Amino acid sequence: MRLLLVEDDVDAADFVLRGLREAGYAVDHARDGRDGLFKATEVAYDLVIADRMLPYVDGLSLVSVLRSNGNTVPVLILSALGSVDDRVTGLRAGGDDYLAKPFAFSELLARIEARLRRGQAGAEVTRLRVADLEMDLLSRQVTRDGRALELTAREFQLLEVLLRRAGQVVTRTMLLEMVWDFDFDPHTNVIDVHVSRLRRTVDRDFDRPLIHTVRGAGYMLRAG
Repeated sequence: MRLLLVEDDVDAADFVLRGLREAGYAVDHARDGRDGLFKATEVAYDLVIADRMLPYVDGLSLVSVLRSNGNTVPVLILSALGSVDDRVTGLRAGGDDYLAKPFAFSELLARIEARLRRGQAGAEVTRLRVADLEMDLLSRQVTRDGRALELTAREFQLLEVLLRRAGQVVTRTMLLEMVWDFDFDPHTNVIDVHVSRLRRTVDRDFDRPLIHTVRGAGYMLRAG
């Protein structure tokens, strides 16, 4: 998936770019609305994330121009203007979603994933699978090599995050935000403890480990 971030604030852009790239997305960056409009018309992006207040061409004008030219790329608008009227204005301008600043990165990521799912053909995914590990999201059952695995609710959430991002590094910060939804001390070992327990259930009695530690970064679920 290829995304475009249009953001002139250097710190905000660095934060979002780093998080999205850690999550496995290819992301281009435009520092103003004019460059963003040029990139969005030249490249077939899966999603555009645009700040509302931009130099040269503001975010709402960017969306309006895209729509008037028949460009239907999904656009998620970011803005410090977060009142109901502001959100309605953004959506009526042609935005597909609107997220007020400041925001948790986990919410931004969830909105991106939801928007991309809507754009994909076919039925919504109800099963996740890597190698012989399978998760049924409807029945909340997990099996490996046909054998049922008993997981706590927290372990199920952790495994779902890892399965949805199979082959990608999932950082500890991402897991804290997505699974616990709390601001923990970044040096806490709560993630390592729960992943260790999950690994014992998923990998201990099987020949091939699926949950891997990426030293200094986080964890990855992959076959082999």
